[in-house]
Amino acid sequence: MNLRFARDGANESECVVRYFEDHPVRAQNLLEALPSGAALLDDHGVIGDLNQRLADMTGYPLEELVGRDIQVLLPPRERTTHFITRSELGDDSSGTQVVRDRDLTIRRRDGSELPAGCAFSRLTIDDNSWIIVEIRDKTAQRAVQNAHIMTEGHAIDSESSIAAALAQSEQRFRLAFEGNMAPMVFSDQDGLFLAVNGAFCRMSGRSEEELVGHDSQHFTYPEDIGISEDVYRRIKSGEIDEDCYGKRFLHKNGRIVVAEVSICAARDQAGRALYFISSVRDITDERALADQLSYQALHDPLTGLANRALFDDRLVQARSRAAREGKLGAVLLLDLDDFKGVNDAYGHLVGDQLLVTIANRFEQVTRSSDTLCRFGGDEFLYLAEGLTTHAEAELIAERLLGTLVEPFSFDRVKLEQRASIGIVIWDSESPDNVELVQNADAAMYEAKRQGHGHIVMFTANIGQEAVSRFALVQELRHAAASGELLMHYQPIIDLTTTAVVGFEALMRWNHPERGWVPPDVFIPLAEQSDLILELSSFALTSAMTAASSWEASDPRSGRPYVTVNLSARQFHDPGLVSLIEQELERSGLEPERLILEVTESVALVDIAETINVMEELNRLKIGIALDDFGTGYSSLSYLAALNPRIIKIDQSFVRPKHDKERSDTLLEAIVTLGNKLNMTVLAEGIETSSQLDRLHNLDCELGQGFLWSPAVPAEEAARMLGRSLDD
Repeated sequence: MNLRFARDGANESECVVRYFEDHPVRAQNLLEALPSGAALLDDHGVIGDLNQRLADMTGYPLEELVGRDIQVLLPPRERTTHFITRSELGDDSSGTQVVRDRDLTIRRRDGSELPAGCAFSRLTIDDNSWIIVEIRDKTAQRAVQNAHIMTEGHAIDSESSIAAALAQSEQRFRLAFEGNMAPMVFSDQDGLFLAVNGAFCRMSGRSEEELVGHDSQHFTYPEDIGISEDVYRRIKSGEIDEDCYGKRFLHKNGRIVVAEVSICAARDQAGRALYFISSVRDITDERALADQLSYQALHDPLTGLANRALFDDRLVQARSRAAREGKLGAVLLLDLDDFKGVNDAYGHLVGDQLLVTIANRFEQVTRSSDTLCRFGGDEFLYLAEGLTTHAEAELIAERLLGTLVEPFSFDRVKLEQRASIGIVIWDSESPDNVELVQNADAAMYEAKRQGHGHIVMFTANIGQEAVSRFALVQELRHAAASGELLMHYQPIIDLTTTAVVGFEALMRWNHPERGWVPPDVFIPLAEQSDLILELSSFALTSAMTAASSWEASDPRSGRPYVTVNLSARQFHDPGLVSLIEQELERSGLEPERLILEVTESVALVDIAETINVMEELNRLKIGIALDDFGTGYSSLSYLAALNPRIIKIDQSFVRPKHDKERSDTLLEAIVTLGNKLNMTVLAEGIETSSQLDRLHNLDCELGQGFLWSPAVPAEEAARMLGRSLDD
């Protein structure tokens, strides 16, 4: 076989024919290799064979066209006696004579028409002479030509002008469409693709043959079917001229492609839409990044829970639904009890692990209609919707607390964690979101005041107390700066000689309007803010200054010492030791005369850190008193590790309210234990002579209480040193 389209500017079909040069092949091999519709004709124009592409283009089955005149594919108005004349091709069978770029109209089997272009060449296959015809669908090209001609604003009359315009149109089409890196599509009025460029094929994962002649429904994400169709309808109706919309496609490999489609219509002079031009932008990565940033903006990075911004948005929506449905909702504020101790004792890594695990447990009991939020630090917010009674909110709170019953374990660390919960019920008439959270916080504070693991429902009284507490905190800040805070001193007595051997420094607040504010009111307020460090430093400085001026009441017993209570935050404050060193130098107080009091719970928050602090204090010759002994952990192993200078027996053992016999037994055991460990035992809250006698008989060394004196100002304390306090 000798096939050759020997001419300049050979198109793709000609290149395919050249590929078969000097290769013995069957006719069907050649036809199927051609990218366009193609057929072999005899000299009378009868179809001897054709490829599947031509069958698909015309809508005829292959077998229905073989043996029929090629002009069956033309509308009657274009049929002639001869489809191609001998003068056009002559008798040359070398394939060097080609008739190309002839325009015609193809009449499809269903009667519809499409513009086409064709090229002819004579060739010989197996000693038989044939005419090979290539037919190309020129719908998209014709549309571009029409659009170009219409937009020129004038009629093109001469044949040369038309040819020039078409050449320019084709060049522009190839640059703006085929060579465009952006996916582009030409579609007809029904949304069927007339032409697609390579970029669109790559974006969809489909070939041109798989796309042209079809609409986008078969590879549109199911939930997005109808979006494009609605846009086509609105443009055709004249409702809009153009549109930009988003939709999702399904890549051939199953991947979801998020796209932004910009579409406009080419219209005739009457304004009718001729065809549509769409530019498609793949925004999958862009949308994924936007979703990620949006998620990060609305979720807590540690736990993955909703953050405050998302919670507020959900609360607004929930209140709108409640207004329509007439139901109640609730905001629950959960605060982990003593969580700071976990960070101090085991580090923030364990603390973060605990928060994540707690969040996971809370999520397991969170209703699908509700929202769980990390409010910050060790606090969580819970939004409950669709409630009908207050009891339902309490039941939700109990379920949340129930998730904390089982201990937590992390790398050999076993922890038990509790939480306190404040609840506020709301309806469509309730205050704004900020006030709702504030009310939940007030209820949570009351739950904390009642002890660990409590649930409290907000009431008007609680709200008023919260306002009073807030005002009191502000006044406390002013008091610290204006001199309203004072240090009073309660004498510590040697129970054998009744001599004053020291004083416990206790803070007092003389409010100009409220009068004396009890310490059990303002100290907890200070502990919940940064004020506690300021107050603790004030207490330490004032006590050391006062003690430096005290003289000995008995030369044999030496000058009295002073004990100062330290909060948990100050005891574990890294600057504690340096502060004490500075104050010792400033006041001139002998370090042996300073005793720092800490409770068992404070000392055992982080036993390793506590021992390090105590070693530093021992280096300075400063003693430690373990306060409220018997009410906390009371572990012998801890007691041996801490080795305090003084054990202070809680007053509940000195003057028990219940089961006196049992308390007396415990009192005797504590005193005996302290003496055996060579620790000084000090009993608090002594009010009667019988209590004094009982302690003296048990060999308790020191005591303090109203039997001798309450805490008094520094001047009065100094005067006690020169007289006997023995009744």
